Amino acid sequence: MSELQVEKQRVRWWSRYWIKKIVRHPLFSNTVIMMILLNAILVGLETYPQIANKHHTLFYIMDQCILAVFTIELGLRLLSEKPFYRFFQDPWNVFDFFLVVSGYVFVSAHFMTVFRVLRIIRVLRAISTIPSLRRLVEALILTIPTLGNISLLLGLFFYIFAVTGTILFANASPEYFGSLHQSFLTLFQMVTLEAWASDIMRPLLEKVPWAWIYFVLFIMMGTFVILNLFVGIIVNKVENIEDTKVDDLYREVHLLRLEIAELKKLIHQAKE
Repeated sequence: MSELQVEKQRVRWWSRYWIKKIVRHPLFSNTVIMMILLNAILVGLETYPQIANKHHTLFYIMDQCILAVFTIELGLRLLSEKPFYRFFQDPWNVFDFFLVVSGYVFVSAHFMTVFRVLRIIRVLRAISTIPSLRRLVEALILTIPTLGNISLLLGLFFYIFAVTGTILFANASPEYFGSLHQSFLTLFQMVTLEAWASDIMRPLLEKVPWAWIYFVLFIMMGTFVILNLFVGIIVNKVENIEDTKVDDLYREVHLLRLEIAELKKLIHQAKE
């Protein structure tokens, strides 16, 4: 390897090193979070016509500045990866890339509605930027296969009680149990524990005194048992995600060792 090639490799390595140092600096991530919050505030203010029409030009300039900051941030993160395609192996990076690129693609009048929706979705970049939020969302995604079985159990439970409630209380309380879909809505209100006793159960008790058995059984089984299974599974997955933080630390140490080995190799080649 010639001295010129060694020098180019050394320059590339140090450039990537400083770019990675900038990307990992707390000020860098804090700046991105501030831009995300500013974008959220601007989108919220634009929902008021009197403000949006008066400061339309200012909003447009600020939106373009925010998009430019996001573009620079995405470019630096892309340059800090070696090889660069490793950047797209992380789904969160792909999500960020899509949001930034969409700001340049959907800018014509035909896609104005899509562009406005994507500007709102930019707020979700806070999830990919803040590690704690990212781990929480990853935990929720991991619970989807397990929650499917519990959702099926909850659906069967709701269906049985909805049909039973329609048969038993359709005449006594038609506004809540007059049909199957009304019974489903009533049970959904009950499972949220929102005024189910005062609005639904007590008026019905005046006509059907033994109706409390139906309500107590549903509240005990639906709210205190099945819904707590949802919470338990989510908490368990969050704890598992927290355990993987140690694995991520080891992975970072391994990558750092590889970079040090590459630097030593370049120094040795330069000496030769």
